[in-house]
Amino acid sequence: MITRQRLAAGVCALLAALTAGIAFPTGAVADETAEQAAPKVELVLDVSGSMRARDMDGGSRMSAAKQAFNEVLDATPEEVQLGIRTLGANYRGNDRKTGCKDTAQLYPVGTLDRTEAKTAVATLTPTGWTPIGPALLKAAGDLDGGNGTRRIVLISDGEDTCQPLDPCEVAREIAAKGIGLTIDTLGLVPDAKTRDQLSCIADATGGTYTSVQHKEELTDRVGQLVERAADPVVTPVAVQGATACTSAPTLKSGLYTDREEFGQHRYYRVDVKPGQELRASVSVAADREVNPDYGVLLRAVTVHGREIVRGEAAGNGRTDVISTGLRYPKAESDDENAPAETVCLQVSNSFSAASGVKTTPGMPVELTVDVVDGPDQASDVASFGLGRGWWLLGALVLTGFLAGVLWGWVSRLRIAVWRTN
Repeated sequence: MITRQRLAAGVCALLAALTAGIAFPTGAVADETAEQAAPKVELVLDVSGSMRARDMDGGSRMSAAKQAFNEVLDATPEEVQLGIRTLGANYRGNDRKTGCKDTAQLYPVGTLDRTEAKTAVATLTPTGWTPIGPALLKAAGDLDGGNGTRRIVLISDGEDTCQPLDPCEVAREIAAKGIGLTIDTLGLVPDAKTRDQLSCIADATGGTYTSVQHKEELTDRVGQLVERAADPVVTPVAVQGATACTSAPTLKSGLYTDREEFGQHRYYRVDVKPGQELRASVSVAADREVNPDYGVLLRAVTVHGREIVRGEAAGNGRTDVISTGLRYPKAESDDENAPAETVCLQVSNSFSAASGVKTTPGMPVELTVDVVDGPDQASDVASFGLGRGWWLLGALVLTGFLAGVLWGWVSRLRIAVWRTN
């Protein structure tokens, strides 16, 4: 028994040593961040009549929002251009048509004058309707222009009262424009309908939803979202894929966004020179209710349709985003003037819409393309997708062989000793 334990320990140690010896560190990829425009944030505040309710630590929802705004305005980074828009702040009547137009920019998006902004917030009084959809459309226009981070922070205590302009559909339309605008939502009332609507708005643009019921929580969360806008990010470039490779747009290394309808195929072209490697990945987000059992496929094909390599993934409804990727190394050529190869990337999905769910605009697609200098031996990387894993596979085979020989020798020795005794 002791001999077996020692033998097993020796085999494990041998395997660990071999594995450590042949492991290669992955190469780091430099993150080249281009100079971007100043980040822009617009706080969109619900000032409807329900904001009078006194259920925020003994005070009204409106007073909690004002306190949060004052503290956030003091802490806003200097580089952030901030604005404030209201909804339901001016019209006190009962005419629905008029009430649903009640959204106004309280403070314009730009360099922040903290005193002026605080003075404007102090004048707010809970008044009218809750036109969330119209307010989001106007806020998107307030942030239009530039290539920096753009973020809307919506604070509301209830559902939109101006249907059929569904604010969730409005958010999807904003995302479909590919302008890189994120909407974060905060709900001051934890009821299911409000949560579902505000979550849907945030999900459509890659934002977050937070339920808050205390003054300190509201202040902290709004402050976090404003500060997050100042963080350096890579801004995706909006692109429109084609239905065929021949008419597809040509992409360079970068991050791209698009929209893809259910069951649709989208094509993009990438030029890969001899000695280079194409690395691509795609993510498709289910920003609405979909049926379970779906998948996404990313294929690299020649201009004539021959498949080079593929990546695929499947889901069962437990995740909101599904991703896959691929790598294609182009072997070096002896001809210094050898032309680049045009590789077509095909993105397709097998999502299907649940009953009653709109299929347009398409679902958000994020495509990452990276063309880098290839490894010394491109064929090694491409072989069955193992890359340098061939070394590990060889080590495992060798280890298994040695362990088998050793175990056989020990067994024969034990049998010989047993027969002698």
